[in-house]
Amino acid sequence: MALDLFHELLFKTGIVHLTVGHVVMWFIGFLFLFLAIKKDFEPLLLVPIGFSIFLVNMPIAPLTGPGELIHLFFKYGLETEIVPCVIFLGVGALTDFGPMIANPKTLLLGASAQLGVYIAFFGSIFFGFTLKEAGCIGIIGGADGPTTIYLSTALAPHMVGMVAIAAYSYMSMVPLIQPPLMKLFTSEAERKIKMKQMRAVSKTEKIAFPIVATIVVCLLTPPSAPLIGLLMVGNLFRECKVVDRLLKTAQNDLLNIVTIVLGLAVGATMKAEIFLKPQPIFIFILGLFAFSFSTVGGLLLAKIMNLFLKEKINPLIGSAGVSAVPMAARVSQKVGQEADAKNHLLMHAMGPNVAGVIGTAVAAGMFLSLLK
Repeated sequence: MALDLFHELLFKTGIVHLTVGHVVMWFIGFLFLFLAIKKDFEPLLLVPIGFSIFLVNMPIAPLTGPGELIHLFFKYGLETEIVPCVIFLGVGALTDFGPMIANPKTLLLGASAQLGVYIAFFGSIFFGFTLKEAGCIGIIGGADGPTTIYLSTALAPHMVGMVAIAAYSYMSMVPLIQPPLMKLFTSEAERKIKMKQMRAVSKTEKIAFPIVATIVVCLLTPPSAPLIGLLMVGNLFRECKVVDRLLKTAQNDLLNIVTIVLGLAVGATMKAEIFLKPQPIFIFILGLFAFSFSTVGGLLLAKIMNLFLKEKINPLIGSAGVSAVPMAARVSQKVGQEADAKNHLLMHAMGPNVAGVIGTAVAAGMFLSLLK
């Protein structure tokens, strides 16, 4: 009797349900935590994502079933598309669009950095994915997690977790992935190019830009309106200088709350029985190629533009055309200063970095228009 009771109690623990797959996912969660805490790679994202991966791979824990805690984060945060759009509101409130307005040429660099999106799209079709699935995989190349979630929720909900974790992984690993590509595709002389200080952008220009951009983008690609609209209203909060309370909320409390929900919900998709299969791993690899081609696309266009420009562009800022704001711009600054300690590229790189955010949202809108 006592032995039967012991067996029954033991069966109700997670110990007897523990698999090798669960342990593998624990190590992946620990890796994310290591990168966040030790290496300072996007800790605001990787700490909740990493711990959530660890948490949801606790056997039979009541977390991810219908109506359970982390499932609710996923259902009402990601599936309803609220969290990605609110993240864009916070990004707009935090970001200075001035460098892009001061140097409109950087819009081209942001557009060229979407090269990987389209290469991965056609590559995914070649490997047998449907058009809708290929669109979701391709958008990983923009390194924009909210846009990736927004698009995959609309086109291929079964892929939300797989593509979201790939996008956020590459966003956080920008300092690892980009520098080797930047050094491979540029010469030391190019990395030493100094760019002159940008002109001052007036308050009127900064207020007008989000309004004009919303009109243009939403007319051209209506499905991108939720992302672009909240990005631009967030930026208007920042630039109009009359809604300080709203600005502080968007920049801090609101953004922090949705970041926590986002991290826990994305990590929850990495259960061993879902993630440790060939397709998610293959998607992860395709995402890496997409992100790499996006980086190279920005670098190469900057080099091509220099053939025609009197005032040369440092090609390193082209790599910031991916949407990882502001990490990609910081990497451009770091690699530039490795070539010349007096080279200051951060604000120049913010132009293509912001343009990349807009470009990826537009690409998502195009996919939605064509494929939904």
